[in-house]
Amino acid sequence: MAITGVPNGVIKPSPTKATLAESYIDFADAGANSANWAQQFLPDLMEKEAEIFGNRTIGGFLSQVGAEESMTADQVIWSEQGRLHLSYTSTASGGAATETDLTLGADQDGNAISASNPHGIRIGDMVLLSDGTTSVTAYVTDLGTTAATQIDVATYTGANVPANCNVFVFGSEYAKGQQGRDEGLTPNFKSFTNKPIIIKDKFEINGSDTSAIGWVEVSGEDGQSGYLWYLKAEGDTRVRFADYLEMAMIESEKVAAGVSISAHRGGSVKGTEGLFAAVKARGNQASGISGVNAATDLAEFDAILAEFDKNGAIEENMMFVNRSTALAIDDMLASMNSYGAGGTSYGVFDNDEDMALNLGFSGFRRGSYDFYKSDWKYLNDKVTRGSVLDNSVRGIFIPAGVSSVYDEVLGKNLKRPFLHVRYRASETDNRRMKTWTTGSVGASTSDLDAMEMHYLSERCLVVQGANNFMLLS
Repeated sequence: MAITGVPNGVIKPSPTKATLAESYIDFADAGANSANWAQQFLPDLMEKEAEIFGNRTIGGFLSQVGAEESMTADQVIWSEQGRLHLSYTSTASGGAATETDLTLGADQDGNAISASNPHGIRIGDMVLLSDGTTSVTAYVTDLGTTAATQIDVATYTGANVPANCNVFVFGSEYAKGQQGRDEGLTPNFKSFTNKPIIIKDKFEINGSDTSAIGWVEVSGEDGQSGYLWYLKAEGDTRVRFADYLEMAMIESEKVAAGVSISAHRGGSVKGTEGLFAAVKARGNQASGISGVNAATDLAEFDAILAEFDKNGAIEENMMFVNRSTALAIDDMLASMNSYGAGGTSYGVFDNDEDMALNLGFSGFRRGSYDFYKSDWKYLNDKVTRGSVLDNSVRGIFIPAGVSSVYDEVLGKNLKRPFLHVRYRASETDNRRMKTWTTGSVGASTSDLDAMEMHYLSERCLVVQGANNFMLLS
């Protein structure tokens, strides 16, 4: 009910025991009833600010799965191993047992075979040709008319060469007394690069307001507390900026070729390759067999395992998923239990009537892979990815452990997590998370009657071995 003042300090008698508006002071009324502040009645003030959204920050994801490392250059360049064995698709129409000019289409990573990217099959190789239904072994008798993209083969069994088949090398054969190879193979070199972006923010308050004491006791994720409201505002700005540092590494994209974007205050923005962009470009994506959700039944998981088998086959993987996908995985695992229909035997023990029923799973093993599931707040929060109506990202699989890469700057192989952040730093300036104060409040740097808090970071994300990642969409 509305709270109204008591005119002239008169308390109205009541024939019943009831809570009446006339018994309370109206603190919101700044008009005629403002004299209520002179009355002797003390209201029940709840000074503590209610934290109705819990922990509002969405950060912490990269700190769980990656690391941070400084750099002193405008870009980071790294190389990754190519595949050890040779496999290609072919666009041959099929035909006789001795097929001329078998045209190769793309390698195992989807790169088109051309004069600038020739195949590695040599005369004398034994190859397996398969179109998905028929497999035939063959011998490479010669290179085709266009040596960079074609080979000639003869099948060992005399069977016809299948049309549009996959080709992979499994050995070689030579007659007695013959010389060896005409040429050797040079390992494929794959180099990747990313550039850091500069992220900034600012908080400002005038000098008078820094001394204004409020009746609300504030608190925040950055540890601020007390009755100075600007402490909360500054703390919220700092925590929000920390979240931006992580979200920028997840969502950012490089500016495409031919696109020009003018930056604020001059210059142009270049962008940087974030996690989602890297996995979409160099990794794997699973959209789900049902078309509704990915990784929600064993058939879909088995398809994911098949893709992992084709790549690094890393045994341990972290799953960071949104709420709907997490529940769907729980339901899938529960349905595998013989007592799942009755809902009485989830987990590694039999639940009884005196035990809290555990309906969730934190991990499981399928085939030779271990999966550890975790809810990702970033995908659920209403003001971040949870607000994206198309649910274009429902989760991501990230391999655990480290990978070995060659660092172009240091000139040696290093062991690093698959995900790590590079930030600019030198002996004189560290730009990982830089803050400074200007104005005449606190540290007096100018005659400005205000306090300005500045925040800056310059960083980029390095996604190594993106072929071992799986994006759920």
